[in-house]
Amino acid sequence: MSLAVPPGPGIPAGLEIPDAELVERFSRSPGPGGQSVNTTDSRVELEYDAATSTALTEAQRARVVGRLGSPVRIVATEHRGQHRNRVAARERLAAMLREALAPPPPPRRPTKPTRGSQRRRLEAKKQRGQTKALRGRVRDA
Repeated sequence: MSLAVPPGPGIPAGLEIPDAELVERFSRSPGPGGQSVNTTDSRVELEYDAATSTALTEAQRARVVGRLGSPVRIVATEHRGQHRNRVAARERLAAMLREALAPPPPPRRPTKPTRGSQRRRLEAKKQRGQTKALRGRVRDA
């Protein structure tokens, strides 16, 4: 079994991280009376070292380490079963890797306000001033 990263921009289809590269730690908190409860308070830590990953290319490794650091640690501690926390941690890691591998959005050119928008801003400012003046009159009366 392996961790499948959903395809997206900058991510080849079928990118999978083998389980050998993931370090999973499981623990359960004792329930009331000191008993271990299977369905609540289970904690799953998932750790992935992108710097030494063989599933990623050199450029992908550099991008992931630059954006997320290395190692990447996910902790799932929701009040649910251990298996569901494990699945949630894996899904969160896959989403983080997908986001880190995506290319940055193209830079946007700043736009100058058009004359129409400047006129609307001034009219709105004038309207706010009139509203404040009316509020002052009502309070004074």
